[in-house]
Amino acid sequence: MRLTHLGHSCLLVESGDDRVLLDPGTFSDFDGVTRLDAFFITHQHADHVDVAKLPGLLAANPGSSVYAEPQTVRALAEQGITANETAAGRHVEVGGLRVTPVGELHAVIHEFLPRIGNLGLVISEQEGPTLFHPGDALDADPGVPVDLLGVPLNAPWCAVKETIAFVRRVQPAAVIPIHDALLTAPARAMYLKHVADFGLEGGVTVHDLATGDATDF
Repeated sequence: MRLTHLGHSCLLVESGDDRVLLDPGTFSDFDGVTRLDAFFITHQHADHVDVAKLPGLLAANPGSSVYAEPQTVRALAEQGITANETAAGRHVEVGGLRVTPVGELHAVIHEFLPRIGNLGLVISEQEGPTLFHPGDALDADPGVPVDLLGVPLNAPWCAVKETIAFVRRVQPAAVIPIHDALLTAPARAMYLKHVADFGLEGGVTVHDLATGDATDF
C-alpha cells in the first residue's frame, strides 16, 4: 500500500494500479491528481469534500466512481454530482483494495449544532496493511486489527485527551497524522508529540506524511 497525504484529511491510497482518494476537501491540495478509480467521502463538511472542485476532479478522472455517506450523497445530488451511498459494514471492492465503511455519526461539535452522518473507512490491501481513516469521529469500531490509523490531530470537535484515548482503544501498529490544517507548525509538533508519547504504552510509531511524498507500507 502506498499513501500520500494531500493535506488535512485527504489521503491518496494506491495498491498496484488501483488508486482511491479519501476526503478531498477545501483544506487539501489535490489539483492534478489523475488515474483515480474511486473517491470516498466520510461526511459532508467542506473540509472533507470540496463541492466546487469535485466536478473538475471527476472530469480529470473519467470512469471513476464516488462513494459517500448517505447524507453526503443527497447534498452532492443538489449540486448535480452523482455518488453511491456507503453503509456501515458493506464492503466496496476497488481492484485489490477492500473499503469497509464503519460508524454512524460525526463527533459532537457543540450542543447548538445538530450531528450529521459520518462513516469512517477501513481500507485493506490483499497481502498488505489495513488503514483506518475515521473521518470526524473517534467512536467507530474498525472490526479488524489496524496497521495504520489516521489520527485527527486537531478539530473543533476534538481534544487531545480524546485523540490519545482513540489511539489507545484501536491499538494500531502505527499512526498517520491527519486533520491538521488548523495548526501552525509549532502547535502541530506539540499535538504530534502528545500522540507519539502517550498513544500507546511506551509510545506509538508515527509516520508523518506531511511532506506530501508517497510512502510505501
